[in-house]
Amino acid sequence: MKVNSGHFVFSLGALLILTTFRNCTAQEIQIQNGAERLELYMPLLRNENVGMVANQTSVIGSLHLVDVLLDNGIKMVKIFSPEHGFSGSVDAGVAVIGADDIRTGISIYSLYGSKTKPSPDDLKEIDVMIFDLQDVGARFYTYISTLHNVMEACAENGIELIILDRPNPNGHYIDGPLLEKGFESFVGIHPIPVVYGMTIGELAQMINGEGWLQGGIQCDLKIIPCKGYTHGTPYTLPVHPSPNITTMEAVYLYPSLCFFEGTVMNVGRGTDFPFRLFGHPDYPDRSFSYMPSSNSGNADPLHKGQQCSGVDLTGMHADSLFAMGRINLGWIMEAYESMDMGRSFFNGYFNTLAGNSSLMEQIIKGLTEEEIRKTWEPDLNKFRQIRTKYLLYE
Repeated sequence: MKVNSGHFVFSLGALLILTTFRNCTAQEIQIQNGAERLELYMPLLRNENVGMVANQTSVIGSLHLVDVLLDNGIKMVKIFSPEHGFSGSVDAGVAVIGADDIRTGISIYSLYGSKTKPSPDDLKEIDVMIFDLQDVGARFYTYISTLHNVMEACAENGIELIILDRPNPNGHYIDGPLLEKGFESFVGIHPIPVVYGMTIGELAQMINGEGWLQGGIQCDLKIIPCKGYTHGTPYTLPVHPSPNITTMEAVYLYPSLCFFEGTVMNVGRGTDFPFRLFGHPDYPDRSFSYMPSSNSGNADPLHKGQQCSGVDLTGMHADSLFAMGRINLGWIMEAYESMDMGRSFFNGYFNTLAGNSSLMEQIIKGLTEEEIRKTWEPDLNKFRQIRTKYLLYE
């Protein structure tokens, strides 16, 4: 599948995307992300050959960061894109092929598909690398795996990495099981909980500080921090971070509902409300139904063309979901009981998402949500202590 590498016209595109999110509060408007703090990093890029890890979220207001840097005379030599491609429109899990940006002619290298880490040849001519992606704060969201691989490649090739930090919309809490050894994958590289409460910049410092790069090597790292952000500050994303995270409600529901990707249930893919509902053709409660179909970002959604019954969460407002501040296991536990399929309710991907084999067994055995949560607490407490060493924000 060819990546759509066309140059973005964000004056209109960003406006259209913004309509899917709730209005910013005065407090949020005061936040400056790292990319907006040009005075802190532009001098570091003068007279350097610059590479960039970027996608559709790499914006300053209505302008793409690539435009801003080029307009300021920065020599941009290569762009690297994560899952969903530079345009952010490619289906989840679909390999992305590199291309050239149509207007600028800059080569775009995909870091999702056959290659997830820049090679030494890819990094030739690059003096400094910029990383600017909007994360959503869930371990299985692959942008942090791309972060790890880029840090490792830069460390191995003696290239400085500048991270333009952005707020984590789920950065106000920590929850879920820690990834156990032996369950590493591209949807979970680090021994961190599902919701880890750190920005990209903070996590990068943890990756370096805890020696998680191969051989314990250290990346030459510089963080351009956000201004006016704390971990308790609500933050509305200006651009949707991937094709199926299109509202702030989906951002907040994602850490809970992504577990359904490891089951027989459709999680709203192929509808106008991905990660805001879930269902199955045989779900016994028929009070709500929908039919998944092909759409942008979902060429072949689970149960395509079949009438699904399930649970509608579209009535939940972003403010109440933000205030909830925890993963809701009740939804997947309710679906498991309602479907009455036993172990076949789950597929092989569930343990990969959970980062262990115990969560599935706990649900099958009928443990309550609070009983499951108690098993997480020792690891979460240890993680909280480690996390404090790397925080940049209150």
